[in-house]
Amino acid sequence: MRLRLTPREDSFYDMFADSANNLVTAARLLVELISDGADREAIAEKMRACEHAGDECTHAIMHRLNETFITPFDREDIYRLASRVDDVMDEMEEAADLVVLYKIDQFPKDIVKQVEVLERAAELTAEAMPRLRSMKELNEYWIEINRLENQGDQIYRRLLAHLFGGEYDALTVMKLKEVIDRLEEAADAFEQVANTIETIAVKES
Repeated sequence: MRLRLTPREDSFYDMFADSANNLVTAARLLVELISDGADREAIAEKMRACEHAGDECTHAIMHRLNETFITPFDREDIYRLASRVDDVMDEMEEAADLVVLYKIDQFPKDIVKQVEVLERAAELTAEAMPRLRSMKELNEYWIEINRLENQGDQIYRRLLAHLFGGEYDALTVMKLKEVIDRLEEAADAFEQVANTIETIAVKES
């Protein structure tokens, strides 16, 4: 147990929790986005608001980091975790934006499974953030995120095989592939968040 002679700034925990909860909102917007009959432009606008809120969370963490002398864990890990969470949000927002820009109305059925992976990863991340205070009961979180990322990889490969199976014209293939690439990157980014939390927990144990 480290001896601290100066009070540390604990507001980082709440800010990380807010940032992770914002990812849950964004992932659920993706679920709506790919639903039949969805108002995709309205949902994409909500996603942009989410992305803006995520940026504000990240900037708040960075600002607090710059003015705080004693942090609850290593400064570089706080910076890295905030950046990784921001990466997830950016990938999900870009996917939503591309759906609207490309006027995509029909999706391969497996894209639902791909988005469900992101939704579950977001929920697990939001549940894990408060546990940073104690650094306990986190190992199941990063193990499950790793499993989800592997599942996402399998879904992604199936989607690619389906896209190039001859059902779609070349232009549609290009549009859909960009969207599923962004969703795959979001899944990878969730794993990077989990890896960062694992690193923090190991250092603090």
